[in-house]
Amino acid sequence: MFSAVVFAYSEVGYRCLQTLIEAAVDVPIVLTHEDSPGEQQWFRSVARLAAGRGIETAAPSDPASSAWLARITALAPEYVFSFYYRRMLDPRLTACASRAALNVHGSLLPKYRGRAPVNWAILNGETETGVTLHYMVAKPDAGPIVAQERVPIGIDDTALAVSLAVAEAAARLIRRELPRLAAGAPRGREMDLSLGSYFGGRRPEDGRMNWAKPAASVHNLLRAVAPPFPGAFTELQGRRLVFAGSRWIGEPAHHPELAPCLYEEEGALFLDCADRMRLALTGLMLDGEPAGGAALRRIVGSGPVRLGPQAV
Repeated sequence: MFSAVVFAYSEVGYRCLQTLIEAAVDVPIVLTHEDSPGEQQWFRSVARLAAGRGIETAAPSDPASSAWLARITALAPEYVFSFYYRRMLDPRLTACASRAALNVHGSLLPKYRGRAPVNWAILNGETETGVTLHYMVAKPDAGPIVAQERVPIGIDDTALAVSLAVAEAAARLIRRELPRLAAGAPRGREMDLSLGSYFGGRRPEDGRMNWAKPAASVHNLLRAVAPPFPGAFTELQGRRLVFAGSRWIGEPAHHPELAPCLYEEEGALFLDCADRMRLALTGLMLDGEPAGGAALRRIVGSGPVRLGPQAV
């Protein structure tokens, strides 16, 4: 087939590496990251996959150090792949590939270049995203496009659901492109950066609710950061209330005069928003503990709970 040095992490990294292994690609080494103790691990371990297949695995703090550059140069790989590796690769590393240095990115480039592309796409109400295989250049996510695969985003899809669909699409794309890669460096089409935008990483604080937003925007935020991501949150009587997600039901608010507000109906939780539309909630956490209707009633009583500045 061909030889490749692989930089990989997260579920996309796992599935793409698995695809290469199953296709008998010669992978002499995999470089990955140590798992962060503060991050919920919703994805499978690249390191365990590689080690289980007898592939040398490392998580260097600086893969472009002189020692690692010498090691990778000596391997003389035909390809260098980056599959959701969390750092841009130094040009001296990408230059080690005799054929091409290629990256897999979780969007339909040039849209959503940069960090957290799935979360940003959902936050912006997109109905479609995808995955792109492209050449690595000095700018992030800017090199010629080799291939793309589209992924639909359903109206209630969370970032986890879409991230898993993107990982599956990435594996399909790599599998489909293997014959072309085996034949030599693939042709790419130049990326027109004016047709997209660059997005930075998201912080937990970016999940703070803005209660002036309409229901569609609230819904997009809730599902864009729903667990295992940090979650959208607000303060309720001095306590942190985290929303686990929502469903779009397209119904008018039942308590428009109190909106935004939270309430229970027949054992289900609902959120009336500023535009007088309501959402069905899929779960709540209050100070880190699950909070159903009964738990909220013990704190705020039986009626609708107003949210926003008046609730702090």
